[in-house]
Amino acid sequence: MNDAAKTPWHLWAIGLVSLLWNSVGAYDYTQTRMRNMEYLEGMGFTEEALAYIDNFPIWADIAWAFGVWGALAGSILLLLRNRFAVTAYALSLAGAVLSNLYPFIVEPPAMMQSSAAKVFSLVIIGIAAALLYYANRMKAAGVLR
Repeated sequence: MNDAAKTPWHLWAIGLVSLLWNSVGAYDYTQTRMRNMEYLEGMGFTEEALAYIDNFPIWADIAWAFGVWGALAGSILLLLRNRFAVTAYALSLAGAVLSNLYPFIVEPPAMMQSSAAKVFSLVIIGIAAALLYYANRMKAAGVLR
């Protein structure tokens, strides 16, 4: 039996969907950090919200970066069937959790306090946890090498 035959179809489906999802996060992170005003205004960011983001402490900034880039790396590594997808997804989950703690420490602007914003943060953490779980399962099954 060749190596490709052992790869379940769902790895490709989950890998591709997660790559698309995490690419959106990487795009958002890049546009925000590069201060692309056309993008930010289109997303409804106010000057108050931008000032809040610009004043993130270094730990929150690093956590956000680990969350975003760990997730993107995890998706790529998953598609490559590399066991380090687990590590990348673990860093991503830790980054997502830590970066979402900051609004509990310093009150965010009104636009970031909506129920939708809070639910979206939980969705991001939930997806990060699910991807870590999935990668662990694939590693345990011997699909990731």
